[in-house]
Amino acid sequence: MRWLNLSFLILYPLSWFAPLMRAGLLPLFGMSEISVISGLQSLWKTDVFLALVVTAFALFAPMLKTLGLALIQFDLLDRRALPALNILGKFAMADIFLIALYVTLAKGLGVGRLETAWGLYLFTALILGSVILGAIEAKRLKTVSDS
Repeated sequence: MRWLNLSFLILYPLSWFAPLMRAGLLPLFGMSEISVISGLQSLWKTDVFLALVVTAFALFAPMLKTLGLALIQFDLLDRRALPALNILGKFAMADIFLIALYVTLAKGLGVGRLETAWGLYLFTALILGSVILGAIEAKRLKTVSDS
C-alpha cells in the first residue's frame, strides 16, 4: 500500500498535463485540448477566485493527502491526522465535480464540440484511488489499535 500511495506522487503531475477534454469553439478556452494545467492558466487570466479554488482542489489537496498518508504509513505522522487527510481527499473530489459540471454545461449550451479525454479518467481514478487508500489505511489502523 505504501508504494501504491507513493506512486500517486508521480501520477498526479502526469494527470495534470494529460488532456481532460478536447474542445472546439469554447469561449473560455481557445485551444483544442484542455488539461488541468492549461485550464488553470486560462482561469488565472479570467477568474482569479475560481483559479484559486481549482488550484487548491486539483493540485494541493491530492498532493497533501498523498504526502500525509505516506507520512502516516511510514510512522512519521500520528495516525490521528488521518481524518483530516481524508477530508482533503474529499476536497479533491470537488474538482472532479467542477470538471463534470463544465462538461455538462458546455454540452447543454451546444457551444462547439466537447469530448472527454483519457486524462479525465486518469485524474478521476487517482482521486478515487486515494480516497479508497485512505479508507483502507483508516481501517487498518483501527484494527491495529484495537489489538
